[in-house]
Amino acid sequence: MTALVNLIVMLGMFVVIPTGLTLIDGPGTGRAARLWPIAATAGALALWLPRGPGATALGCGYAGATLALAALAPLRLRLTGSLAPAEIATLTALVTPSVAGVALVAERSGHRLFGFDLRILALTVPHFHFAGFTAALIAGLLCRTSPDRLAARAAALSVPVGTLLVLAGYFIDDWAQLLGAVVLTCGMWLVGLLTWRDLRSRACSRDLLTGRLFAVSSAVLAATMVLALWWALGRAAGFPHPTLTWMAATHGLGNALGFALCGLLAWRRTKELHP
Repeated sequence: MTALVNLIVMLGMFVVIPTGLTLIDGPGTGRAARLWPIAATAGALALWLPRGPGATALGCGYAGATLALAALAPLRLRLTGSLAPAEIATLTALVTPSVAGVALVAERSGHRLFGFDLRILALTVPHFHFAGFTAALIAGLLCRTSPDRLAARAAALSVPVGTLLVLAGYFIDDWAQLLGAVVLTCGMWLVGLLTWRDLRSRACSRDLLTGRLFAVSSAVLAATMVLALWWALGRAAGFPHPTLTWMAATHGLGNALGFALCGLLAWRRTKELHP
């Protein structure tokens, strides 16, 4: 599982975050996108080195970049003065990679942060690159295209709230984590539904590749979030549920390649072709 998770995390570090940052108009995001490969290189090296001082130092370099990104959130809030649903989603996208950065440092140093198992810390890193950063960002972008639609506003709020509830569930119990998974899944399904019904059809009429990328991104969520619910319910209620290794190979890989990568590429093409 380690090699697969590392590759998924590297996709988040080198492609997903810098691509996503180009879709956020605001102070500091353009510069952060240009400099991010430097931080990503440090983070990637930390993943593959044995646990110890070297991996920890490199992990700190990446964590520092995620904390700098999080610092853009209050600056953005001060400038916009807005807590509209789309803005809340964007602010969440800026902040959540710092959770991944801190988890990376703890796991690479062998420190059981807050008593969590090192394997859980390792999986926290990809989770907050994709369910944290990417899902919130895309929900916010979707809401900006249809700010008056209730479903779009609900998606832009439920994805950040669900992500934070999942994080809180780590500190409470499995039932709290299940609640977070339910809220996050509802938000993600709304994102997938609106993307399929609105963005896919609209994009296909202007650029077939963009439309297909939106189609894949939305369709993948229908399956991968069922797996998330199954895993969370099984943990809470004691039902049979997928192993973490199986989840990484299905839910994790599907969301990384199908939802996040295809979705961000579609949004990037939309911005370039129709600025």
